[in-house]
Amino acid sequence: MKVALVHDWLIKERGGEKVLDHIARLYPDADIFTLFYRKENLSPEISGHKIYASLLQYIPGIEKAYRYFLPLFPFLIERFALGAYDLVISSSHCVAKGVKTGKNSLHLCYCHTPMRYAWLFPEEYLQGKFYAPLARWVLGLLRNWDQHSLGRVHFFAANSKEVQSRIERFYNRRSEVIYPPLDLISAGDAFE
Repeated sequence: MKVALVHDWLIKERGGEKVLDHIARLYPDADIFTLFYRKENLSPEISGHKIYASLLQYIPGIEKAYRYFLPLFPFLIERFALGAYDLVISSSHCVAKGVKTGKNSLHLCYCHTPMRYAWLFPEEYLQGKFYAPLARWVLGLLRNWDQHSLGRVHFFAANSKEVQSRIERFYNRRSEVIYPPLDLISAGDAFE
């Protein structure tokens, strides 16, 4: 079985990247697709996979300026050629779930949340910004694309009950909660 893993971007190891790390362990031969990444910041597990990136990868300083390219993300995520993969697992908090797959591919989306800035807190993200009117228009386009791309996902998994309720609220889709892996040592340190 040919497997592709899709993640929005890989510039720091945060919660979503730790989940991807565990998924990558389950599928050691899977290819990884992402908008852009910084190899020096990847876990050994992820960096051991073949990684494909969009054209954003070649923009100097993209890890600091990527927010300005948000309107291009849907277009770029749709450019990946995933028609030959039997299973596509997207790890998504932005656009990874909107990747186009082959007609015989099974697409499972592990959703960290629907786009917070588009669905949940657009005004908090835009408060006091001179570009707020333009950004509201762009966020409207992103919400439309997000809705349109829902049909590309066969099954949703949510990382919590809260995200499960957001998936139902914004996407009108059911999901199963699969809690992310917990690092007990780090979690224990937080209580000291």
